[in-house]
Amino acid sequence: MQTAVTAVEWASGLLLLTGAGFYLAGTVGLLRFPDVYARLHALTKADNLGLGFLVLGLALQATSLAAALKILLIWPLVLAASAAVSYAIARRADQLGLKPWHRQSDRP
Repeated sequence: MQTAVTAVEWASGLLLLTGAGFYLAGTVGLLRFPDVYARLHALTKADNLGLGFLVLGLALQATSLAAALKILLIWPLVLAASAAVSYAIARRADQLGLKPWHRQSDRP
């Protein structure tokens, strides 16, 4: 017996696919950008937004309000941890003397 897919399931699936797309974009940025600062920017922005979409999609599928709230609590905790770790990585890169990449201009 087949059951109809509800609007909540469609919304959840769309949110999960959107989150996966943002994770993919962050991974591409990690592989393609030229220096540690640009790579860090790509990862923190895209992955944090991707996680937001993922937890929203999972919260819609939760069986209870308590479970949904626990899933949603993951996002601000990861945001705080991500900000602290990103700052530490960028600060250490600066201490090591790693300079941001700049495009070579055609000017003399």
